[in-house]
Amino acid sequence: MLAATLMLIGLLCASVLMRVPYTEMSPGPTYNTLGEQEKKSGGSVPVIAISGHETYPTSGHLNMTTVQVTGAKYEPSLVSAVIGWLRKDVLVVPHDNVYPKGQTDKEAQQENAEQFASSEDSAKTAALKQLGIPVGTQIVVSSVVAGGPSEGKLHAGDRIVAVDGTPVTAKEQVAALVTKHKPGETVEFTVVPHTAAAGGTAGTNGSAGTNGSATDKAAEKKVAVTTGKASDGRAIVGILPGNDHTYPFTIDIGLQDVGGPSAGLMFSLGIVDKLTPGDLTGGKFVAGTGTISDEGEVGPIGGIQMKLIAARDKGAEYFMTPAENCSEAGKGTPDGLTLVKVDSLGGALKALDQIRSGNTSALPSCPK
Repeated sequence: MLAATLMLIGLLCASVLMRVPYTEMSPGPTYNTLGEQEKKSGGSVPVIAISGHETYPTSGHLNMTTVQVTGAKYEPSLVSAVIGWLRKDVLVVPHDNVYPKGQTDKEAQQENAEQFASSEDSAKTAALKQLGIPVGTQIVVSSVVAGGPSEGKLHAGDRIVAVDGTPVTAKEQVAALVTKHKPGETVEFTVVPHTAAAGGTAGTNGSAGTNGSATDKAAEKKVAVTTGKASDGRAIVGILPGNDHTYPFTIDIGLQDVGGPSAGLMFSLGIVDKLTPGDLTGGKFVAGTGTISDEGEVGPIGGIQMKLIAARDKGAEYFMTPAENCSEAGKGTPDGLTLVKVDSLGGALKALDQIRSGNTSALPSCPK
């Protein structure tokens, strides 16, 4: 008995000290896209602020939801992991699912920030297209390769107007024009620097902008880049071109300390609500999640069960659920929360019509 007791004590001690490669998720804060967020410096700002276009009063809630995740260096003990598996408000997942290939906290934050920025842009684009408001497109420098030929000369966010004097209207043109050169030759870029674009007419801050405007012409500069050599012998300049959208008025999303792409749907709904007469929610508390494409397609997200708990704890009655998350969400729906299955912005707006009118029997739902 003594030996067995000592062995048991040893095993318990080992389970407390032993670290396992898992990450814990838990319900995070929710934010009403129709409301305001407090600033760290004091006061508050609208989560979605629109200027340059008529807006309308809103009521109710269209809450985006978040998940809190333990840091990259955190490794729970075996006991903590087992306790987490037994709890309904904690999700324990393999560490590499959240931080792949040894990703650090800083790298994860940077990736989440980039995803959030992209999500904001798609949310604005999808909302305006849904309302029939024109959205423009411009070509920008998405990223610059560290140590590459363009480092220090071109910068992320710079708008590419022309390459060697040829106007650029599609991102594929940039590579085609660069590869006309041999390695070691000079390519001349005509750009509007991102600092000028951010303060003027570029879509980086959600404001209006078109290539060739007087403001753009004044800010244009020519940048000469000596091409490098790719492994296959092609000439390269070490940038990744991409598309950026421009809008006929300003839409600012003022959330801080939030990352990832999963708020896209709720941002789009909030924008549509502010730009149209009447209330989308009819005063109801609606929460949700889901990525969104420029065309308004809703995509799946991670941590759905934790987001359901966060929404219900905040008081949500309905939860907009991506169709691809329906199966998982239906297994752990908190009491009093109705799941609404959505696969597009248009479908979400139709569901809100039904919620507002009280005709909820026909709502698309997730099987339990």
